[in-house]
Amino acid sequence: MTQQPHPPINDPRDSTRVDRDRRANPVGAYAAITGIVIFTIATFLSWVSTTDPEDPTSGSGYETDTVIPLLAYLGIGLAVALLYAISRARGRQHRGLSLVTMAVGIAAVGIALSYVFDAPGAFERGADLEAEAGPWIGLVGGIVWSIGAGLLAKEPEGDDDWHEARRVTGNSAL
Repeated sequence: MTQQPHPPINDPRDSTRVDRDRRANPVGAYAAITGIVIFTIATFLSWVSTTDPEDPTSGSGYETDTVIPLLAYLGIGLAVALLYAISRARGRQHRGLSLVTMAVGIAAVGIALSYVFDAPGAFERGADLEAEAGPWIGLVGGIVWSIGAGLLAKEPEGDDDWHEARRVTGNSAL
């Protein structure tokens, strides 16, 4: 029994074609990094202030809650990892890293939203706190961060098996 010749791997007429040059578009990573930078800057802006007319005080995100700088510093680490993946991964991204970056970005959105609506811990502090500019800017940063990571996650992954041609014809695999 003779086997039918297969078209070349990169033949555009072949519907089972395997692209060897598929690489992720890094725009999503750059957007995520931009969001991380915005959120990190927001960390050092005023997040809450008291409404007490006799003793008005305000606190930055860094001073207000340790979770805020933790998310910012975690974001910086993820940004470094994304840049490293862009330079080293076969497809210029690793989906697991992109999804973790998106998850932490969503957490940043959540913490910013919680301060926009009602500062966590206000009851324990015994103060009537109002949101300042920090959580709003942090919210914008978190949204850009999350969307950028999501855009990158939908791109081809560096560890996919697209680099090897695999075709199945009948019962034999080539």
